[in-house]
Amino acid sequence: MTIAKDWTEQFQGTRNLPRAVRDRLLAVGRVRKVAKGRQVFGPSNIPDSLLFLSEGTIRVSQSSGSGRDIVLYRVDAGESCVLTTACMLAEEAYNAEGIAETDVTVVMLPKHSFERLLAEEDAFRSFVFAAYSRRLIDLLRVVDDVAFGRIDVRLAERLLTLAGPMKELSATHQQLASELGTAREVISRVLQDFQKRGLIAQSRGRITLSDKPALVALAQS
Repeated sequence: MTIAKDWTEQFQGTRNLPRAVRDRLLAVGRVRKVAKGRQVFGPSNIPDSLLFLSEGTIRVSQSSGSGRDIVLYRVDAGESCVLTTACMLAEEAYNAEGIAETDVTVVMLPKHSFERLLAEEDAFRSFVFAAYSRRLIDLLRVVDDVAFGRIDVRLAERLLTLAGPMKELSATHQQLASELGTAREVISRVLQDFQKRGLIAQSRGRITLSDKPALVALAQS
């Protein structure tokens, strides 16, 4: 896909900016393509550009010292990566990893341009911090779910999210454990329970949602 000439139209936050600010963004933004499965950013890298995702999905996850992973959030087309924003503002390296779940196209706003726009344009500053605030709330929900949420409820919700409108999804028990920040054995036990209750069926690397309405009811409980 060829990126639209005016990529600022793709992002709710940028399309509402004054035309002069958008023209400045267009003048300095650089397009980068990343293949599915490749790292977009990773721990120990200090970001030098703000990322606007034009196409695809990036999964942002963090690993513990013991090797356990947890998915923090996903960046979808039309969103900016607020972890990059935070690290640029703090001048610190990433403490998480961003992997392209699909082929992705990103627009990169160099750090010096980001800082100038942040200092000189009220509209751009409001856009950046509004996006930052929304994602911070999302991350607090992740913390709350991990600390206090029932694993069966969380797993039902994540299965429905990953499957979307389909009745099947490709995912291993370990991948689902990483999604929810728990152990593979816990996921295997809950999936076995789901299968006994007729909610799902399993085959190697695939899960069929046999009773979507019941999973929806569980996810909302």
